[in-house]
Amino acid sequence: MSALRKKFGDDYQVVTTSSSGSGFNQPPPEKKKKRQRFVDKNGRCNVQHGNLGGETSRYLSDLFTTLVDLKWRWNLFIFILTYTVAWLFMASMWWFIAYIRGDLNKAHNDKYTPCVANVYNFPSAFLFFIETEATIGYGYRYITDKCPEGIILFLFQSILGSIVDAFLIGCMFIKMSQPKKRAETLMFSEHAAISMRDGKLTLMFRVGNLRNSHMVSAQIRCKLLKSRQTPEGEFLPLDQLELDVGFSTGADQLFLVSPLTICHVIDTKSPFYELSQRSMQTEQFEIVVILEGIVETTGMTCQARTSYTEDEVLWGHRFFPVISLEEGFFKVDYSQFHATFEVPTPPYSVKEQEEALLLSSPLMAPSLCNSGEKNSSLDCLETLEDNDSTSKLPTKLQKITGRDGLPKKLLRMSSTTSEMTYSFGDLPMKLQRISSVPGVSEDKQAGKACKSMEPISKSVADLPPKLQRLAGGGGGRMDGHLPPKLRKMNSDRFT
Repeated sequence: MSALRKKFGDDYQVVTTSSSGSGFNQPPPEKKKKRQRFVDKNGRCNVQHGNLGGETSRYLSDLFTTLVDLKWRWNLFIFILTYTVAWLFMASMWWFIAYIRGDLNKAHNDKYTPCVANVYNFPSAFLFFIETEATIGYGYRYITDKCPEGIILFLFQSILGSIVDAFLIGCMFIKMSQPKKRAETLMFSEHAAISMRDGKLTLMFRVGNLRNSHMVSAQIRCKLLKSRQTPEGEFLPLDQLELDVGFSTGADQLFLVSPLTICHVIDTKSPFYELSQRSMQTEQFEIVVILEGIVETTGMTCQARTSYTEDEVLWGHRFFPVISLEEGFFKVDYSQFHATFEVPTPPYSVKEQEEALLLSSPLMAPSLCNSGEKNSSLDCLETLEDNDSTSKLPTKLQKITGRDGLPKKLLRMSSTTSEMTYSFGDLPMKLQRISSVPGVSEDKQAGKACKSMEPISKSVADLPPKLQRLAGGGGGRMDGHLPPKLRKMNSDRFT
């Protein structure tokens, strides 16, 4: 306990669940109406097939499997009954042959050769059959060559005995070698837990192997059984949904040497996407866990099952660690196998957490740049760049934002109005400062252009010689010697 608090802090509280032989003292839980389960904790399915009608003949067509599936008491009863009936039947046949031939009355006549020597009543006929069937061969009772019907019966007895032995002994061998008992040494935690792991809400439960022999190719699957109604109005009482426990990543393939915690991440694809701590009080569902693997000693496939109902899923709990490092080996303490402790966990569903995060985020969506609120053009551009949505910008704005070397100051200046989106990157910096006046409409810019000719002419002397030749030409417009592309841009600007 002190080690746990030292590792996890004082806010964590150990909670032990009821377990047979676990050694934990826990107050008795409140009495609750017993929940009807589809699969018991020991893996037995609570399903009974009735009103089969003529389908019962299918069981007789597969008699061997039917005998194997029977309970042990019925198997032993059929085993003893079959051998008893077969022995009595064959002993009666030998007695009947002796009775027809009159060997019973002439058994003590030394000059008479009977069908079977020293068979003079039913017990002696029964002993002869047992000696022949079991190949004991005491030598006192034996068949003679004066009885062809006895030879035929002997052959029939050998064939029938081989069939009965192969059928019943094979059935008993398969029954004894079934890996159902091996499944009892595969252990599941009595409760499942929901808490945060790696920043995600996760459903967890624990599995363990009590034997030293491994389960080869162990694989685990989970099914969610929950009633639902389709949009068409069809009611599905036991709808089965798959719970992803690592199928896409290969985490469902287990190396089951020590107890493992199986995790199901609750996301948008999970059936528990809208499950919260409050909704668990009204929900009704059952999680069926299926663990399959090959028994290392026999090579037969083994399957272990269990289930968790909604009242067996603990919200805000985590499993207690059971592995410790000793001198030269790792020790597993199975007394803590079912133990859990509380951890801080939000009581909201994943859907509610995502909606709350979306509402509290300062950057709601790229579409906010197009809303009626007056946002700066640079903020919208930065938001669009962060969301890789440049392709949704106007064509002229794409040309500007598409230039890698364009400074953000120029973006702020050129994005004031949608019409002032010319590509000033081809002009010198001084002409850019002259020709770009942020925050001014077209009409005001045209008026200011005429009034600003004087400072422009004064600043011509500061320009490079090549630009002085382009800008020279006296009064009026100064684009007479400009290239056609720049001349067209200036004419569109001052028109």
